[in-house]
Amino acid sequence: MPRTGQPAIRQVAAVQRAFTVLDALADGDAELGTNEIARRTGINASTVSRLLATLASSGLVEHVEESGRYRLGVRLLQLGNIVLGRLDLREIARPHLQALVGETGETATLSVAGEPDAITVDFVQSDASVQSVARLGRPSVAHATATGKVLLAFRDGLLPSGSLKRYTPHTITDRGALASELERVRARGYAEAAGEREDDLHAIAAPVHGPRGDLAGIVGVQGPATRFDAKAMRAALEPLLGHAHAISRALGG
Repeated sequence: MPRTGQPAIRQVAAVQRAFTVLDALADGDAELGTNEIARRTGINASTVSRLLATLASSGLVEHVEESGRYRLGVRLLQLGNIVLGRLDLREIARPHLQALVGETGETATLSVAGEPDAITVDFVQSDASVQSVARLGRPSVAHATATGKVLLAFRDGLLPSGSLKRYTPHTITDRGALASELERVRARGYAEAAGEREDDLHAIAAPVHGPRGDLAGIVGVQGPATRFDAKAMRAALEPLLGHAHAISRALGG
């Protein structure tokens, strides 16, 4: 049979039933007996018993000797961690960046934590004639950008060491003021910066969380101050937060 690169259409009924049993264990109590699984799935009890024995032999379910019931096995956790480890953040986030540009009309960026600043790893440029220019590998100054504030607020909560450089009249240079700003960022789940790194650049950003609640990335929207004003920034918040949450869910966050 020639190889097409596409998955086969025909499915194996026994494998489908095995997944149905796993779903029942996932949706039910911590442990379920054979008859209860049969009742919930509509699969014959003798078939459920054989499926459970097969799944237990591979560690996907565990038989609890004390109760005679079954529960999900640690092998599922091992497999899940392997999948999560192989997920490419950029691959997952790219369609969301494209959607953000379509919904806001501004440039969308994806950044990850660096030392000491966040680093841009992907972006989708706005189609507008006047654009804010994003660059791969560009650091986002921690105290003077929306992406940088998200990094500070959701990575470890620590302020940058040393003095805070002033880039524009709007840059936060007081450490107490920055600490208060980061509290607001954590409370509302996003950050904004209006002319704090560059006079004519406004931006908002939100965290992407990984499976352990850690900061996996930062999604941002940025545009020229003349167009991406306070009203436009408020309008962009809902799509920004929606896509950041969607990426987090795709990562298992």
